Amino acid sequence: MHRRDFSRSLLVAGAATASGLTLSPALAQRVAFKEGTDFQRLAKPAPTESPAGQVEVVEFFAYSCIHCYNFEPVFHEWIKRKPAHVTVRRMPVAFNQNFVPMQRLYFTLEALNLVDTLHVKVFKAIHEERQPLTTAPAITAWIEKQGVNREQFLGIFNGQAAKLAEKAVGLQDAYQVEGTPALGIAGKFYVGGQGPRTLLVADSLIAEARKG
Repeated sequence: MHRRDFSRSLLVAGAATASGLTLSPALAQRVAFKEGTDFQRLAKPAPTESPAGQVEVVEFFAYSCIHCYNFEPVFHEWIKRKPAHVTVRRMPVAFNQNFVPMQRLYFTLEALNLVDTLHVKVFKAIHEERQPLTTAPAITAWIEKQGVNREQFLGIFNGQAAKLAEKAVGLQDAYQVEGTPALGIAGKFYVGGQGPRTLLVADSLIAEARKG
Protein backbone atom coordinates (compact mmCIF):
# COMPACT_ATOMS: atom_id res chain seq x y z
CA MET A 1 0.00 0.00 0.00
CA HIS A 2 2.81 2.31 -0.93
CA ARG A 3 2.11 6.04 -0.72
CA ARG A 4 5.03 7.18 -2.82
CA ASP A 5 6.02 7.14 -6.47
CA PHE A 6 7.59 3.81 -7.44
CA SER A 7 9.12 5.04 -10.70
CA ARG A 8 12.74 4.73 -9.52
CA SER A 9 12.54 0.95 -9.29
CA LEU A 10 14.40 0.28 -12.52
CA LEU A 11 17.44 2.49 -12.07
CA VAL A 12 20.71 0.91 -13.08
CA ALA A 13 21.59 -0.06 -9.52
CA GLY A 14 18.22 -1.67 -9.02
CA ALA A 15 18.52 -3.58 -12.27
CA ALA A 16 21.80 -5.00 -11.03
CA THR A 17 20.10 -6.32 -7.91
CA ALA A 18 17.29 -7.83 -9.96
CA SER A 19 19.94 -9.65 -11.99
CA GLY A 20 21.30 -11.28 -8.87
CA LEU A 21 24.12 -8.88 -8.02
CA THR A 22 24.76 -7.51 -4.56
CA LEU A 23 27.11 -4.94 -3.14
CA SER A 24 30.25 -6.09 -1.40
CA PRO A 25 30.80 -4.30 1.94
CA ALA A 26 33.62 -2.24 0.40
CA LEU A 27 31.58 -1.23 -2.63
CA ALA A 28 28.50 -0.57 -0.51
CA GLN A 29 30.42 2.02 1.47
CA ARG A 30 31.46 3.85 -1.71
CA VAL A 31 27.98 4.11 -3.25
CA ALA A 32 26.68 7.64 -2.73
CA PHE A 33 23.21 7.02 -1.36
CA LYS A 34 21.85 10.20 0.18
CA GLU A 35 20.36 10.59 3.63
CA GLY A 36 16.99 12.27 3.34
CA THR A 37 16.53 11.02 -0.21
CA ASP A 38 17.46 7.34 -0.38
CA PHE A 39 17.06 6.63 3.32
CA GLN A 40 16.19 8.25 6.63
CA ARG A 41 18.27 8.10 9.80
CA LEU A 42 16.03 7.63 12.83
CA ALA A 43 16.24 10.34 15.47
CA LYS A 44 15.45 7.71 18.12
CA PRO A 45 16.61 4.08 17.74
CA ALA A 46 13.92 1.51 17.06
CA PRO A 47 13.90 -1.71 19.10
CA THR A 48 15.66 -4.74 17.62
CA GLU A 49 15.55 -8.42 18.50
CA SER A 50 18.69 -9.69 16.77
CA PRO A 51 21.54 -11.07 18.89
CA ALA A 52 24.80 -9.21 19.40
CA GLY A 53 26.91 -9.06 16.27
CA GLN A 54 23.91 -9.32 13.97
CA VAL A 55 22.43 -6.56 11.82
CA GLU A 56 18.65 -6.76 11.83
CA VAL A 57 16.70 -6.03 8.65
CA VAL A 58 12.94 -5.64 8.99
CA GLU A 59 10.72 -5.83 5.93
CA PHE A 60 7.49 -3.86 6.37
CA PHE A 61 4.81 -5.17 4.03
CA ALA A 62 1.08 -5.56 3.51
CA TYR A 63 -0.52 -8.48 1.72
CA SER A 64 -2.90 -6.09 -0.04
CA CYS A 65 -0.01 -4.02 -1.46
CA ILE A 66 0.75 -4.77 -5.12
CA HIS A 67 4.23 -3.29 -4.75
CA CYS A 68 4.94 -5.72 -1.89
CA TYR A 69 3.79 -8.58 -4.11
CA ASN A 70 6.19 -7.43 -6.84
CA PHE A 71 9.01 -6.92 -4.35
CA GLU A 72 8.62 -10.33 -2.68
CA PRO A 73 10.58 -12.47 -5.21
CA VAL A 74 13.44 -9.95 -5.30
CA PHE A 75 13.56 -9.82 -1.51
CA HIS A 76 13.39 -13.62 -1.31
CA GLU A 77 16.44 -13.94 -3.56
CA TRP A 78 18.27 -11.34 -1.50
CA ILE A 79 17.55 -13.30 1.69
CA LYS A 80 19.12 -16.40 0.16
CA ARG A 81 22.32 -14.46 -0.58
CA LYS A 82 22.48 -12.30 2.55
CA PRO A 83 25.59 -12.43 4.76
CA ALA A 84 25.49 -14.62 7.86
CA HIS A 85 25.65 -11.52 10.07
CA VAL A 86 22.26 -10.28 8.80
CA THR A 87 19.01 -11.31 10.50
CA VAL A 88 15.73 -10.79 8.63
CA ARG A 89 12.28 -10.24 10.10
CA ARG A 90 9.08 -9.69 8.16
CA MET A 91 6.65 -7.26 9.74
CA PRO A 92 3.09 -6.80 8.42
CA VAL A 93 1.85 -3.24 8.81
CA ALA A 94 -1.52 -1.71 9.66
CA PHE A 95 -2.31 1.80 8.46
CA ASN A 96 -5.89 1.32 9.71
CA GLN A 97 -8.07 -1.43 11.18
CA ASN A 98 -8.71 -2.99 7.76
CA PHE A 99 -5.13 -4.25 7.73
CA VAL A 100 -5.29 -6.05 11.08
CA PRO A 101 -6.74 -9.40 9.87
CA MET A 102 -3.93 -9.65 7.31
CA GLN A 103 -1.38 -8.88 10.03
CA ARG A 104 -2.79 -11.64 12.16
CA LEU A 105 -2.79 -14.00 9.18
CA TYR A 106 0.95 -13.55 8.72
CA PHE A 107 1.75 -14.01 12.41
CA THR A 108 -0.37 -17.16 12.49
CA LEU A 109 1.47 -18.58 9.49
CA GLU A 110 4.73 -17.76 11.24
CA ALA A 111 3.65 -19.52 14.44
CA LEU A 112 2.62 -22.59 12.45
CA ASN A 113 5.89 -22.62 10.47
CA LEU A 114 3.90 -22.13 7.27
CA VAL A 115 5.53 -18.96 5.94
CA ASP A 116 7.66 -20.85 3.41
CA THR A 117 4.58 -22.75 2.26
CA LEU A 118 1.83 -20.15 2.24
CA HIS A 119 3.29 -16.61 2.36
CA VAL A 120 3.59 -16.25 -1.42
CA LYS A 121 0.30 -18.11 -1.91
CA VAL A 122 -1.48 -15.40 0.11
CA PHE A 123 -0.06 -12.73 -2.20
CA LYS A 124 -1.12 -14.70 -5.27
CA ALA A 125 -4.60 -15.34 -3.89
CA ILE A 126 -5.13 -11.60 -3.44
CA HIS A 127 -3.40 -10.19 -6.51
CA GLU A 128 -3.83 -12.94 -9.11
CA GLU A 129 -6.96 -14.76 -8.01
CA ARG A 130 -8.64 -11.59 -6.68
CA GLN A 131 -9.69 -13.23 -3.44
CA PRO A 132 -10.63 -10.67 -0.75
CA LEU A 133 -8.54 -12.05 2.11
CA THR A 134 -9.11 -9.00 4.26
CA THR A 135 -11.55 -10.33 6.86
CA ALA A 136 -11.33 -13.14 9.39
CA PRO A 137 -14.10 -15.25 7.76
CA ALA A 138 -12.56 -14.99 4.29
CA ILE A 139 -9.11 -15.77 5.62
CA THR A 140 -10.36 -18.75 7.62
CA ALA A 141 -12.23 -20.19 4.64
CA TRP A 142 -9.14 -19.84 2.46
CA ILE A 143 -6.78 -21.30 5.05
CA GLU A 144 -8.98 -24.39 5.43
CA LYS A 145 -8.67 -25.00 1.68
CA GLN A 146 -4.89 -25.05 2.15
CA GLY A 147 -5.23 -28.04 4.46
CA VAL A 148 -4.59 -26.14 7.69
CA ASN A 149 -6.50 -27.22 10.78
CA ARG A 150 -9.23 -24.64 11.39
CA GLU A 151 -9.27 -24.81 15.18
CA GLN A 152 -5.50 -24.67 15.49
CA PHE A 153 -5.37 -21.72 13.11
CA LEU A 154 -8.11 -19.77 14.88
CA GLY A 155 -6.60 -20.44 18.29
CA ILE A 156 -3.43 -18.62 17.24
CA PHE A 157 -5.17 -16.07 15.00
CA ASN A 158 -7.38 -14.86 17.86
CA GLY A 159 -4.73 -15.17 20.55
CA GLN A 160 -0.99 -14.94 20.03
CA ALA A 161 -1.30 -13.33 16.58
CA ALA A 162 -3.60 -10.61 17.87
CA LYS A 163 -1.01 -9.61 20.48
CA LEU A 164 1.80 -9.65 17.93
CA ALA A 165 -0.25 -7.43 15.62
CA GLU A 166 -0.50 -4.81 18.37
CA LYS A 167 3.25 -5.03 18.95
CA ALA A 168 3.90 -4.67 15.21
CA VAL A 169 2.19 -1.30 15.16
CA GLY A 170 4.67 -0.08 17.77
CA LEU A 171 7.63 -1.08 15.59
CA GLN A 172 5.94 0.44 12.54
CA ASP A 173 5.63 3.72 14.44
CA ALA A 174 9.22 3.51 15.74
CA TYR A 175 10.49 3.32 12.15
CA GLN A 176 7.96 5.96 11.04
CA VAL A 177 6.83 3.74 8.19
CA GLU A 178 5.18 5.83 5.47
CA GLY A 179 4.27 3.07 3.04
CA THR A 180 5.11 -0.41 1.85
CA PRO A 181 7.31 -2.15 1.00
CA ALA A 182 9.96 -0.60 3.21
CA LEU A 183 12.97 -1.76 5.19
CA GLY A 184 14.21 -0.97 8.66
CA ILE A 185 17.94 -1.44 9.15
CA ALA A 186 19.61 -2.09 12.52
CA GLY A 187 17.08 0.03 14.40
CA LYS A 188 18.82 3.07 12.89
CA PHE A 189 17.72 3.55 9.28
CA TYR A 190 14.48 3.55 7.30
CA VAL A 191 14.47 2.78 3.56
CA GLY A 192 11.31 3.51 1.61
CA GLY A 193 10.44 1.29 -1.33
CA GLN A 194 12.49 1.93 -4.47
CA GLY A 195 11.98 -1.40 -6.20
CA PRO A 196 15.06 -3.66 -6.42
CA ARG A 197 17.25 -0.62 -5.71
CA THR A 198 15.91 -0.72 -2.15
CA LEU A 199 18.22 -3.63 -1.46
CA LEU A 200 21.30 -1.83 -2.69
CA VAL A 201 20.54 0.96 -0.24
CA ALA A 202 20.07 -1.72 2.43
CA ASP A 203 23.44 -3.29 1.60
CA SER A 204 25.10 0.09 2.03
CA LEU A 205 23.42 0.73 5.38
CA ILE A 206 24.19 -2.78 6.62
CA ALA A 207 27.85 -2.09 5.91
CA GLU A 208 27.60 1.18 7.82
CA ALA A 209 25.85 -0.47 10.75
CA ARG A 210 28.62 -3.08 10.93
CA LYS A 211 31.14 -0.31 11.49
CA GLY A 212 29.38 0.42 14.77
